[in-house]
Amino acid sequence: MARILLVDDEAGVRGLLKRGLELDGHTVETGEDGLDGLERLQAAGGAFTLLVSDIRMPLMDGIELAVAAKEDYPSLTIMLMTGFTEEQERIKGLDDTVADLLIKPFSLGDFRAAVRRVLAVP
Repeated sequence: MARILLVDDEAGVRGLLKRGLELDGHTVETGEDGLDGLERLQAAGGAFTLLVSDIRMPLMDGIELAVAAKEDYPSLTIMLMTGFTEEQERIKGLDDTVADLLIKPFSLGDFRAAVRRVLAVP
C-alpha cells in the first residue's frame, strides 16, 4: 500500500483520517501544519506516495506546502482538503500540482474513496 503524509492542524481530524487510511493498509505519518509537513517530507527525502493536506493552516498553508513539495518532489501526488470557498478559487491553475481537492465536510468513506482514486491515477 501507499506511504502517506497527512497534514492538518486539527488533531481530531488528523487522528480520524489517519485511522481511516490505516484501515486501508496505508502507512501514515502526520504533520500539524504546512511547515511541519514540509520538514517531515524533506526529512524523508520525499519518500511518500501521497501528500494529503488541509489548505487553511497556520505557519504555512496547504497550497504553499503543495507548491514547495511539488518543486522538490515532482512525482509526489498531492490532494488538498478545504471547507472554505475562497480556498477553492486559489487552487485554480494548479492542475499540474494538485491531483484532487476534497471539499469539507466529507465522510470518512468519501475521504478513503478519494485517496483510492488519486492513488489509482498513474
